[in-house]
Amino acid sequence: MTAETDGAAGPLVVLTGPPAAGKSAVGKLLSERLHASFVDTDAQIEATAGKAVGDIFVDDGEDTFRGLERAAAEQALQAAGAVVALGSGAVLDPGVQDLLAGQPVAYLEAGFGPISKRLGLDKPRVVIPGNPRGRLRALLEERRPVYERLATFTVDAGELAPEEVADEIEAWLAER
Repeated sequence: MTAETDGAAGPLVVLTGPPAAGKSAVGKLLSERLHASFVDTDAQIEATAGKAVGDIFVDDGEDTFRGLERAAAEQALQAAGAVVALGSGAVLDPGVQDLLAGQPVAYLEAGFGPISKRLGLDKPRVVIPGNPRGRLRALLEERRPVYERLATFTVDAGELAPEEVADEIEAWLAER
């Protein structure tokens, strides 16, 4: 299946999942394999704002970031035949959820252990204010049911290499 032969009005596939699940890496691989364009909503947000996602949170606040995220998701979900890596929190927006209805959505599932390793939260650290591990655990628990509900396909991306995750999604797309 390629973007040229699919004829779909929307994205070829939308990748969802928690931070550091591998959406961007897998999306790039899939877009190359499927000869499709690749849209990463976090990259779109950074290009629009002229700064990193983390800096938007710090400098402008979460509400500003969520507005940018909603706009990027709305635009990306209209990209015909594209592979879309959707920012991890975009699925919390009811409007984005509505746009995902009927789309091929692959949920890159990854639990606390693999995600904390990828984010570097498994290392001993100097005590800093807040509880990043606790916040990550809460974020994963809050979003998991939403990811699961919106998914039309789920792949356990926790311990797999991006190439292996891309293999599973590509096989699923070929069966559709």
